[in-house]
Amino acid sequence: MMPSTQPLFWRDPTLPFVELRQVLDGRKVSYAPHSHQEWSIGAILEGQSEFLCADRLHAVERGALVMMNPDVVHACNPRQDSPWAYYMMHLNKDWLASLLFGHGIRKTPKWQNTVGDTLLSAQAYRAFVEVCESLMAVNLSPLEKKQRLEAVLVAVFTQLASDNSESATALPANNLYQVAHYLHQHCLQDTSIEQISAEFGFSTGYLVRAFKRHFNMTPHAYRLNRRIQLGQQALKQGQAIADVAQAIGFSDQAHFQRVFKQRVAATPDQYRRSVSS
Repeated sequence: MMPSTQPLFWRDPTLPFVELRQVLDGRKVSYAPHSHQEWSIGAILEGQSEFLCADRLHAVERGALVMMNPDVVHACNPRQDSPWAYYMMHLNKDWLASLLFGHGIRKTPKWQNTVGDTLLSAQAYRAFVEVCESLMAVNLSPLEKKQRLEAVLVAVFTQLASDNSESATALPANNLYQVAHYLHQHCLQDTSIEQISAEFGFSTGYLVRAFKRHFNMTPHAYRLNRRIQLGQQALKQGQAIADVAQAIGFSDQAHFQRVFKQRVAATPDQYRRSVSS
């Protein structure tokens, strides 16, 4: 039997800080540049792909772990004619920061971005794949899954720290972050980019160019990405697709479906359906 080309999402309401995606045949998967609110880590199970994280391009293959900080624009797509399968896990950054602080890996309970986009460690790779399989297993309790997940994350971050590839990264204070914050907070409003530019004292052309250079995404794309994040949250709560589309500013459901699939590589219906423990 050929592996399914449909993505499979795992969630458990008793473990709300983690979401897992499994793709067994991703040859037709195509991601537009996007970002997540969570810290993300994935394992390439089969094939080869190109992983773009911010402005860094990596060639990754089976055995590699890839990592993405919250709100960092990225995309990972298979090389032409290459089989491609992967796990991708999204973790609530506040929960993760608290876990790392509690185990003495971090000196603060506040989230700090990781440095480095990939981790090539056979031991870490095997452990991560095994914990993904454990999360999707039906014969393990939520407590057992949580304990296994925590153990693997502690081991991964301990290795990152010992490799001296881990440190806090502070965002530079500049007006572009004020614009990004505005777009994040007011993503459901259709204020024109021209009006926003004027509000923050930029010419429209300069703002679009500078914003894209800094965030790897235009202001419009950044706002759309945030709307899709809100859509994902609503779909996980079981809300109807048409209601979600309208609530996040898409009067055309087909447009919502298209934008959602470009960023999630799954339709809203596929995303809303998930396997449970």
